[in-house]
Amino acid sequence: MATIALKDVRKSYGKSPVIHGISLAIADGEFIVIVGPSGCGKSTLLRMVAGLEEITEGTIEIAGRVVNKLEPRERDIAMVFQNYALYPHMSVFDNMAYGLKIAGKSKAEIAERVGKAASMLELSSFLDRKPRALSGGQRQRVAMGRALVRDPAAFLFDEPLSNLDAKLRVQMRLEIKALQRAVGTTSLYVTHDQVEAMTLADRLVVMNAGIAEQIDTPMNVYLRPASVFVAGFIGSPPMNILKAEAGEDGGSVTIEGARIDLGHRELPAGRPVLFGIRPEHVAVSREDQADLVLTVAAVETLGADALAHCRIAGTEKRGDFVVRLPGTAAIRVGERLPVMLDRKALHLFDTESQRRID
Repeated sequence: MATIALKDVRKSYGKSPVIHGISLAIADGEFIVIVGPSGCGKSTLLRMVAGLEEITEGTIEIAGRVVNKLEPRERDIAMVFQNYALYPHMSVFDNMAYGLKIAGKSKAEIAERVGKAASMLELSSFLDRKPRALSGGQRQRVAMGRALVRDPAAFLFDEPLSNLDAKLRVQMRLEIKALQRAVGTTSLYVTHDQVEAMTLADRLVVMNAGIAEQIDTPMNVYLRPASVFVAGFIGSPPMNILKAEAGEDGGSVTIEGARIDLGHRELPAGRPVLFGIRPEHVAVSREDQADLVLTVAAVETLGADALAHCRIAGTEKRGDFVVRLPGTAAIRVGERLPVMLDRKALHLFDTESQRRID
């Protein structure tokens, strides 16, 4: 096990910067998930830690060693890829043992390590099979076992569950989390799936266009997003974001003519802001008690929940405000929906910087 430290790490291709200076200290045994949309630089960052991409500026340390100039095999890391990368002509045992054989380990040690990893991953009865005789989930377990037997300083996962169906992804992420807790190996995991990120991570790195927008625990990222981007990316459905303006008293905002009291917060009078509230923090109320009166534009019935896509009454905008309701709620398109907003769950963002206003 080991710590990993990134210090102002930057990456450019020619004159085009793709990673704009990221610093991150990963504790021994910590599980860090890098999450973001396609093209945000998350896989590039992981590949720089692995030594598969050169860094342009900054330093990367693994177990206290600067590894900028070291080859991947010299960094004491093991990587699990999206496409499994198994040798099709080798058995499960030989796939898992291959790295140990190259390292010159004895047959007895190889058998012991592979047997232990296979037992942990429930692969003991498949050791004689070839990869083509395995399911997708079993192949991914073999890829994890190949990394596990090496007993590396750190695991690096590059979207390992992307090729699996939804049900199997749920099962595999539970297994990955349980495995990481059992072995205690420092792990860096890349995904575009926010549910995967929230359920696996000790801490999240939310990336956007080569910048780490926020580094924090999953619940802090959810409850106190640092920017409009984070608020919209983390959470399904995303946070409702509306243009607003601070009232004359500074303790309220006006949204489409409706005054919303901010509780204990104060803003300069007349300041334009972006106002955020998550769909689950909106409750149906009586009209005389409502903060906003909405008109239902569309309804998504999801079983336990229903999502009402609404517009604020009196405007022409359609479906830009989502309310999460019980699946049994009887609502119809065109219906007026008076709602109250949870004052403890309001979010304010600066219109120019898009950063959180505390």
